[in-house]
Amino acid sequence: MRHFFHIVMLGLILLLVAVISMLTAMRFAIHGREVAVPGLVGMKDADAEAAAGSLGLRLVVEGRYFSSQYPEGSVMAQSPKPGGRVRRGWVVHVAESLGPQRAVIPNVVGESQRAAEINITRRGLDVGTASVVHIPDLPPGEVVAQSPPAQAQEAVSPKVNLLINAPAESEAYVMPDLVGRRFGEAAQAITALGMHVVVNSPAAAPEVPGTAPQPTPAELDAATIAHQSPAPGQKVSPGATIFLELSR
Repeated sequence: MRHFFHIVMLGLILLLVAVISMLTAMRFAIHGREVAVPGLVGMKDADAEAAAGSLGLRLVVEGRYFSSQYPEGSVMAQSPKPGGRVRRGWVVHVAESLGPQRAVIPNVVGESQRAAEINITRRGLDVGTASVVHIPDLPPGEVVAQSPPAQAQEAVSPKVNLLINAPAESEAYVMPDLVGRRFGEAAQAITALGMHVVVNSPAAAPEVPGTAPQPTPAELDAATIAHQSPAPGQKVSPGATIFLELSR
């Protein structure tokens, strides 16, 4: 009887050792696919991409901004932050510096939308969001406001946003180009105009066992828009549904 008890105890010990070994191996396998996010701020874009690539990470430039602190063509911000642990294949979003602001922000208020766009692009700037409002005393199609204002010296982005006067019967907005912008910022702007946002992307799909975990709300807000519908330039009305696809 005692001999049988020893055999049972030995079997239980061996089983416990096997389970512990399996759990340890699984832990090493999971953490073995993780890497620490490198510090990319201050690096040239090519060097930052090489540093991320050497760890199996992908680099996505989600925006370009003026900066007096970081030289042109270098990384001025990143997400996730340095030191965080992520799986290989994860996307690191970065903002690229355009260097100090050199272009003069023109005054396009009172011009037609087409003339304003030409004026902006001729100075090496980009046309940002074009929204629509109706002001009875002003001609339709005229720029009634802009952001940043003319002659602004501390503009953050090279984009100049326009507010266009629309005819009285028109209650529509011109769909802006959202590709490359952060989802959180774009969604907030869309919902503020009375429209709805639907994310058509694997990033928003329910998590399936055995697949990579889905992004947190903060990571989703920082995700970059890869495709949109309706397309930029189309007219959309309040209450419309805007479909956005996010990059991973």
